[in-house]
Amino acid sequence: MGLSAYDLFMNVALALTTMRLLLVPLLVLVYYMPFHNSHCIAAVIFALASITDWLDGYLARKLNLTTRMGEFLDPVADKLLVLITSILIAAQVHTFYMTIAVSVIVARELIVSALREWMAEMGKSAGLKVTMVAKIKTALQMIAMITLLLYQPGGPFWILPLGTLLLYIAVFLTLWSMAKYLKVAMPDLTLALKKQ
Repeated sequence: MGLSAYDLFMNVALALTTMRLLLVPLLVLVYYMPFHNSHCIAAVIFALASITDWLDGYLARKLNLTTRMGEFLDPVADKLLVLITSILIAAQVHTFYMTIAVSVIVARELIVSALREWMAEMGKSAGLKVTMVAKIKTALQMIAMITLLLYQPGGPFWILPLGTLLLYIAVFLTLWSMAKYLKVAMPDLTLALKKQ
């Protein structure tokens, strides 16, 4: 049975997830607006969207508001927010080291998403629970992206090096968390390959 507009409104967790989805195109639009504080406002929008990422999950569990639609939309909203913001940052900075960092983040998001979907089809998604490393990675990645969204040529000199440093620490944690997920899934991956 589908959710009505009223059901969507009454489910606070799902409403927050939907809001996060709607904030993504707004973030892009504001980021490219031709006024002085556009990057600062875009960073605030990203920060707000990042907070809803934590809050919707917390409320869904606390108030028992979990729905199949929410379980579908939540990771979609997360991935869109991270991937599109990564592209914005890479386009703005357009250097080799930023392209490498963003490429690793994008590749990890796609690989882990595909791995989760495959494990879920096999009924073994419980083995791929979010680890503490992944949670720290996400928090650090969000802080790095907020910092890098603030960057624009002619702005404060420290923003780009600080944001880049934080992003590279997040990239390290990204690879570490992906390795942990792959380690858990490796027996099933190996078995699947042998059956081919």
